[in-house]
This record gives sequence, structure tokens and C-alpha cells, in this order.
Amino acid sequence: HYGRGLSIFSLFLQRTTQKEMSKGQLDQINWDAIVAKLPTGKSPEQKARRYALFDSMDPNGNGLLSLVEVDRGILEVLQLHEIFDCKPAIMRAFQAAKDLYKGKSAAGDDYVQRAEFRHLLIYLKRYFQLFQIFLKIDKNHDRRISIAELRTAKDAINELGIPFSDPDRTFQIMDSDNGGYVLFE
Repeated sequence: HYGRGLSIFSLFLQRTTQKEMSKGQLDQINWDAIVAKLPTGKSPEQKARRYALFDSMDPNGNGLLSLVEVDRGILEVLQLHEIFDCKPAIMRAFQAAKDLYKGKSAAGDDYVQRAEFRHLLIYLKRYFQLFQIFLKIDKNHDRRISIAELRTAKDAINELGIPFSDPDRTFQIMDSDNGGYVLFE
């Protein structure tokens, strides 16, 4: 469900600005504060902040971040308590980032290297946002989206400027294993 299953959520994110999301869809999270804490830019100042952030999240100084170190960094270093419970988003971001330079680390491919860290921060922003959207559609809070939930969300998705006319067809595409649910994981 990770690849094609998130296509509608990716489309939602691409077509919805930060301000539009915070006006009703993601009002419980201050995304401006989160974005400010995740230095993803390419300017010298952003790069310096990113290097310092990586170093503070790498307590043993080996130049690699494990998933546990990323979790700890989100909670203790960045102090992003409001998104710490978004474990599926953290996992997806970590998995995507650690695989960018596969085979280039002597320590293995189970860690995020410094060269992958900027991408990890970008993925964290995107997946946190996608996960919040996912949870908004998941009305019964079972961390699965049913066809009924997607149908119910149709008008809300359209109100955000996303052309979404056929929830049944979209669900069929997203439910690639025909399990009757779309998962974030």
C-alpha cells in the first residue's frame, strides 16, 4: 500500500498549500513551527543548521542514524512532541531516506547517512502531512481507510481543489491487494 496506495494523498499534498491545510484539515498541528525546525534548504545557513542537527541526533558520532536515533531526535532534539506519535510516517520517511545511497556505507543500508539526512527531513515533512490527511479520512481511527470512508471524504477532498470524482475507482487502484482497506504502512 506504500507505493500506489498513497497516490491520492500525494496528489492532495501537491495541490494543497500549507495555509490551505492549516485552515481546517490540519488545524491541530502548527506546520509552520515544524517546517522551521526541519532545515531542508540549500542555503549555507540551512546546511549549517542541518549539520548541527545531524550531529545532535548522532550521539555516538559514527555518522549514521538508526531509526531509534531518529525517533529520539524528533522527540528530544527537535522537540516535536505533537508529531512523535506519527510512527508510520517516521518509518516511511526513514525507509525512503536510508535507501537513497544503497550499498555505499560500510556499516550497511540500515542507517541514514549524513548525505541522506536532508532527504530524511524532506520526507519527514511530506509523510507527516500525508499521515495527518490519512487520519482525517480514517473516521473510525483504525488506521485503515475503507471504501465508505473514502466516499465520505470525497467532498472534502474536492473542496481542497483536488479533482476527485470517482472514489470507487480510486479505491480500487489504491487497494492493490484487494484486502478491502488501504493502509498507510
